[in-house]
Amino acid sequence: MKLLSFLSIFLVLPGFLIAQEVTVDSTEVENLDAVLIQAIRVKEDAPITHSNVEKEELQQRNLGQDIPILLNYLPSVVTASDAGAGVGYTYIRVRGSDASRVNVTLNGIPYNDAESQGTFWVNMPDFASSIQSLQLQRGVGTSTNGSGAFGASLNILTDAISDEAYAELANSVGSYNTLKHTLRFSTGLLSDHFEVSGRLSKISSDGYVDRATSDLRSYFLQAAYRDFNTQLKFLAFGGREETYQAYFGIDAETLANDRTYNPAGMYTNANGVVQFYDNEVDNYAQDHYQLLWNQRYNNHWSSNISLNYTYGRGYFEQFKEDGDLDFHGIGSIEIGGETITNADLIRRRWLDNDFYAINANVQYKETGFDITSGAFYSFYDGDHFGEVIWSQFSGNTSIRDRYYFGNGEKSEFTIFSKANWQLDEKWSVYADLQGRFINYETTGLTSDKVPLEISENYSFFNPKAGLSYELNGTNQFYASYGRANREPRRSDFEQGIFSPESLNDYELGWRFNSEKIQVNTNAYFMDYRDQLVLTGEIDDVGAPIRATSGKSYRLGLEVDAAVVVSETIVIRPNIALSSNKNVDFVTSRDGQLVNLGNTNISFSPAIVGGNSFEYRPVKNLRVALLSKFVGDQYMGNIDSEVSKLDSYFINDLNVVYELDEVPLARSVVLSALVNNIFNVEYVANGYFFTYDDDFSNPGTVTTVEGAGFYPQATINFLLGATILF
Repeated sequence: MKLLSFLSIFLVLPGFLIAQEVTVDSTEVENLDAVLIQAIRVKEDAPITHSNVEKEELQQRNLGQDIPILLNYLPSVVTASDAGAGVGYTYIRVRGSDASRVNVTLNGIPYNDAESQGTFWVNMPDFASSIQSLQLQRGVGTSTNGSGAFGASLNILTDAISDEAYAELANSVGSYNTLKHTLRFSTGLLSDHFEVSGRLSKISSDGYVDRATSDLRSYFLQAAYRDFNTQLKFLAFGGREETYQAYFGIDAETLANDRTYNPAGMYTNANGVVQFYDNEVDNYAQDHYQLLWNQRYNNHWSSNISLNYTYGRGYFEQFKEDGDLDFHGIGSIEIGGETITNADLIRRRWLDNDFYAINANVQYKETGFDITSGAFYSFYDGDHFGEVIWSQFSGNTSIRDRYYFGNGEKSEFTIFSKANWQLDEKWSVYADLQGRFINYETTGLTSDKVPLEISENYSFFNPKAGLSYELNGTNQFYASYGRANREPRRSDFEQGIFSPESLNDYELGWRFNSEKIQVNTNAYFMDYRDQLVLTGEIDDVGAPIRATSGKSYRLGLEVDAAVVVSETIVIRPNIALSSNKNVDFVTSRDGQLVNLGNTNISFSPAIVGGNSFEYRPVKNLRVALLSKFVGDQYMGNIDSEVSKLDSYFINDLNVVYELDEVPLARSVVLSALVNNIFNVEYVANGYFFTYDDDFSNPGTVTTVEGAGFYPQATINFLLGATILF
């Protein structure tokens, strides 16, 4: 009922306007998806640093691994996986900024969670199979909906309308009992106007790490109408995931001796034997509903209106050995004259949330000039609560009794206007103005049963501008400036952080484009105030903890290229060199505050490089060697050697062969992906913590450091076959 009420308000207007007669010069006709793309993306020659990835490139390696892993070889990108093999919980960092600072939109609708600001691709497994194209903008980028980009923006466009009917059956199998099954179909255009398409997917894996299993299901359904000037789409997509926890990590000694060990779910039974709870899982479902209306009115005017409703719900289940009965709402129990205050129990910590959004924009374009203006409104309502589903002693409690409950509500209103002017044959100007207005309120308790009563309002003005100069047909230069501001997230408020963070991003670039060589080079300076950097610590559900660093910056140089060596060989190298510093960083050390001077920002390697060596020896056969180097990085901000992740260099081999003359089918595509072909033992992620010890030496305080590591898989493979009908 919530969804129907939300959508019904807007269903009459499109129908009225669609009926109006519109005349458009046929020479100006373009795919109506471009109406949406123009609002959320930049053009190839825009003064914004970006990379485009089309569907064909994604499909070459889409054998079950998640979207961050598929983007691993883009410039300045570092990825990791809890389970070690790219299935389940996966992570992406761009220019050292984690996923909560990468603004993700799906058809212009924010995907980042409104409260945590994170993106959890595990909730939409195999979504790559429903992506038409994506654009990764590094830095502040252009104005997008949702929280401002502090490292990058990832704009995703889902499947376009197919003129022809098709069916596709894709299956893959691989290491660690990894299986992927995907069914896709389209009716093609019916009566030249209507199309229905969809996808069903199932992915399962045991994971590289012990018991790091994944059981993932997803769907995608699209009903579309298109005529000469109008495109309407209704989309329903989502998924359900059940993953065994693998965020506990292991210490350095265990890493050296038993790198797949997983301590999650460990407890000791009544006989003193170590056991592992078999259902220490994350179980979550998320459903998205979108209505997209793209309209072209004449040669100059077009518009886009998007409606969205997202429903998410699920829990983290945990065996708690010797749990505090009073804390969990059970209370002390008297048995045989003995007071029992602790007992084994199983608890679930729930999230139950609704997200509503409406996005509208209008575009005007003529030769040498185009402008897009729009507005966005969203409302998020999320419940957080915990329940005990089993206990050795239950007292007077009933099943589903809640031992804590909290609620968060967040609303956001955004307006923007951006324009491009082609001043003459060589010079063009870009300008972008955005205002964001946020209200966030919480009530109730945190999972630690601490009251969290927040009522905060934030107003941000985010201007952006750029200048491009076309020297000749092969050389283009650009410069841009962008400002971004961001509000704290829920966990920041729990840490007592209320101040927003701000960023001034300066970019200077050169693009070289000839028949056989393309080179993109850009230098950037990202100047932060009150940046919320990762401390290296994680909370009791594996979420990273942040702290305000004061003044900090990221200074870097990025180069990526495509070189056509011959008709059969193409090389695509990229490298990013950067210096990422906290300025005059102050920390607590041995019981007192110490100024460490300039320190490295956590999880920010100074060197990140990649390369794709592609060889096509015969028709329909593609062989690619994919290489990735990530330099040393610290998991904290104090340059401690304990927190250091060593550099690594890994290589993947991807082979794709298409059989285009097969009976009963259009073609069969055979794929093979061998990851980490040189069997490198490496770590791409982890955590770092410190605590004060005043017991070992009375009268003194000593800071103790520790770290946990998430090992990534050694050599492993995936094999796939896709039949197209």
